Amino acid sequence: MRHAGALKATTAAQPLDYLDFVRAKIITLPPLGVPVAANHVHPVLKPHQAAIVRWAVEGGRRAIFAAFGLGKSLIQLEIMRQLARQLGGRQLIVVPLTVVTEFMRDAQLLGMAPVFVRTSAEIAAQGETGLFLTNYESVREGKVDLSLFNAASLDEASCLRGFGGTKTFREFMRLFDGMKYKFVATATPSPNEYVELLAYAAFLEIMDVGQAKTRFFKRNSEQADDLTIHPHKVDEWWLWVNSWAAFVQRPSDLGFSDEGYELPDLDVRWHEVPSDHAAAGEEKGGQGLLLKKEAIGLVDASREKRESLDARIAKMMALRAEDPGAHRLIWHDLEKEREAIERAVPNVVSIYGAQDLGERARKIIAFSDGEVQELAAKPVLAGSGCNFQRHCSWAIFLGIGFKFNDFIQAIHRIQRFLQTKQVRIDLIYSEAERAVRRTLEEKWARHKEMTARMSEIIRQYGLGLAGAADVLERTVQADLGEVEATTAAHCARGSDGEYIPDWVAYRGDTVLRTRHMASDSVGLIVTSVPFGSQYEYSPSYNDFGHTDDLDHFFAQMDFLTPELLRVLEPGRRLAVHVKDRVVPSGMTGLGFRTIEPFHARCIDHYRAHGFAYLGMITIVTDVVRENAGTYRLGWSEQCKDASGMGVGLPEYLLLFRKPPSDRSNGYADDPVVKGKPMVELESGEIVEWDDPRAKAAGKSRTCHLVPDSGYSRSRWQIDACSLYRSSGNRALTAADLEGIDHKSIYRRFRALNYAAVYDHEAHVALTESVEARHALPTEFALLPPHSWHPDVWTDVARMRGANTMQSEKGREQHLCPLPFDIVDRAIKNWSNPGDLVFDPFGGLMTVPLRAVKHGRRGAAVELNPDYFRDGVSLLREQDAGRATPSLFDLLDMEAAA
Repeated sequence: MRHAGALKATTAAQPLDYLDFVRAKIITLPPLGVPVAANHVHPVLKPHQAAIVRWAVEGGRRAIFAAFGLGKSLIQLEIMRQLARQLGGRQLIVVPLTVVTEFMRDAQLLGMAPVFVRTSAEIAAQGETGLFLTNYESVREGKVDLSLFNAASLDEASCLRGFGGTKTFREFMRLFDGMKYKFVATATPSPNEYVELLAYAAFLEIMDVGQAKTRFFKRNSEQADDLTIHPHKVDEWWLWVNSWAAFVQRPSDLGFSDEGYELPDLDVRWHEVPSDHAAAGEEKGGQGLLLKKEAIGLVDASREKRESLDARIAKMMALRAEDPGAHRLIWHDLEKEREAIERAVPNVVSIYGAQDLGERARKIIAFSDGEVQELAAKPVLAGSGCNFQRHCSWAIFLGIGFKFNDFIQAIHRIQRFLQTKQVRIDLIYSEAERAVRRTLEEKWARHKEMTARMSEIIRQYGLGLAGAADVLERTVQADLGEVEATTAAHCARGSDGEYIPDWVAYRGDTVLRTRHMASDSVGLIVTSVPFGSQYEYSPSYNDFGHTDDLDHFFAQMDFLTPELLRVLEPGRRLAVHVKDRVVPSGMTGLGFRTIEPFHARCIDHYRAHGFAYLGMITIVTDVVRENAGTYRLGWSEQCKDASGMGVGLPEYLLLFRKPPSDRSNGYADDPVVKGKPMVELESGEIVEWDDPRAKAAGKSRTCHLVPDSGYSRSRWQIDACSLYRSSGNRALTAADLEGIDHKSIYRRFRALNYAAVYDHEAHVALTESVEARHALPTEFALLPPHSWHPDVWTDVARMRGANTMQSEKGREQHLCPLPFDIVDRAIKNWSNPGDLVFDPFGGLMTVPLRAVKHGRRGAAVELNPDYFRDGVSLLREQDAGRATPSLFDLLDMEAAA
């Protein structure tokens, strides 16, 4: 993977053109291997196999996702033979123990004699060169020293699919890290399982998982690992996969003849057995159920499997009776199912997890060679790598489950190229498992659709990215884009008589657009900067979130920040909303999550470009909601080991200032002036606060401040603090009309926090009393600690923002919305009426929306066309004077009632 992050905004020789920087983001995957001449490939290989071998060896780190029967084992062996011919040394193929014999057979066709080993001592005894086979357990348990090899391939690499959560994945990532030549091979990577493909890419060191998630997927900020591919990224995703993975379904995908490679017909028969409705159970309220509910979860499905076992065994026996002498596979999931099969079919041969690995392998080979008539197994044990098509064309699934990969692997043990008979598949399930069947069929349909999509891409572009480079480059935006502005009815006139719009919205690249703004023209910049490479916001490579890592992100910021300094009026302020980032355990190598101090990186960045740092405001967030989005602060994990738990991540508003032209007094060229308040004397006369009569009356307590008549000392003491609190008022939503009890509890507890001395144990006791009634929500923090200190904002209303309006309209919400409360304070405190307030990352146009509301002018740039369109719509609605009731309006109505 080419890392454009290595590029800097400037070099010693000359500045790097910005658009060159953006174009360098286009995915490229340079060859990391060695070239192979066509006439050097062993002649026993078919043309499609030879093509894959040459591509893989040249790439150096590649995945071979060749369909069943296309010769995946032969391809891996020839890859290793080619590398041995050019590099010498030792090569390794890691295989399931059950397929060692298959590899040995194929190796003979190439004149190779690989040695099966289990320990490093056995390797050393064979000399300094040669091809070795070993099993996964030996590698995972550290019995084989991988430093002895210069290349390795993982056969049936679907063991890596448990990305991040399995010992196999963690150990293999560590053990193979840095190996220059490595490959993975499996016939059925599920195109529906994006995380599985990300795991392969991470193992091959093609792209970091976090980077790939950012580049292609829409993350759910409220639910960890809930990935949905961006609709505009689907084509790019599959082109990227095609750059490092040979997703080949048939030889014709690579332009070769399919003769001899037609899959046999598949005869799928579903058999539903009745459920025992006498065991239907009860509703939560105790009401008995007449009919058993569908098993829609893993627990329900397991229970139903146990209760329907006798009926399913009876159906299996009836199916067997149709041809008692046939060779058959009997797939099952539970040990109780295996025991029941063995009682019903005395001559069946079973394999199971507790067996000796050698014994298991012997039984599988015996069935593969036709020496055993019926084999009972779990798909997870014999569903990968085994070739049973020579003597078997019939499989019975005693039950069905949710694990599609295990299911499709099991089917293709017999439905493979070179199978000469029609393949029969019988699937037995209970009446209550109809939902499981539907789920399985839906996954199967998506699997067929996406494999067809990959075949289409390979046929169109070939293996690699060479043919697709022009397609990817089209996502670079080089023009200034479009402009929308307020209508003339909402414009003021300048001194030259021209209209000055209240707001202007630009759709396009923020660097290109900001370069065209006049110097010293902006009174305040308020923005929520993209959080590094955490999210992508648009399909364009211009997107700042479309970066490899933080260094790459700040390299792009190096083009923008000098322009922000230029357009800001001397002495005026830049306010940057940021949040630190959680670093997943798979990226730290520490086994636990850590925190990337993103706010500190931002401070260093802006200071390096000439901004003076003034401090930061802390905005406390809801720890319960945060945990749902990261799984970092889980209650259960805290109970297991409190040493690993961090704390909730606040948001920060970083404050910077452009130095003024006259640095003798530090005042801005155009100061943000605040008038002092007026005082009403006992006589009713209103005078300025500095008036001697006001001072005298104040000492005698015979006057009071006129509300909102100026900037009071009291307000200054609050505003000057580094921790801010918001009013909590926000746009009214439908949710406010429901569950009023929780809202009342929250408000009363907040009031108590403000009025009384805080008592930690009393707080815990109060919360536990709510929990004891099972009334403590798991979706948000009902009784969070509220700061008594005005420097900390503990009640910024997350729902008070443009996303509220988006939600009401059923439109897509912004990934990282900027709450109105934060913007309102910044605008009112650090700008003058009539100033231009600018946001270089406009999103839903929150900044111009609030600027106009508070008597300023607003401007923003947004790259995402959907956000831009919706933001302009919100601005025009505000121009039209559409009123929205607020939360406080609701409270007033409630009090009046």
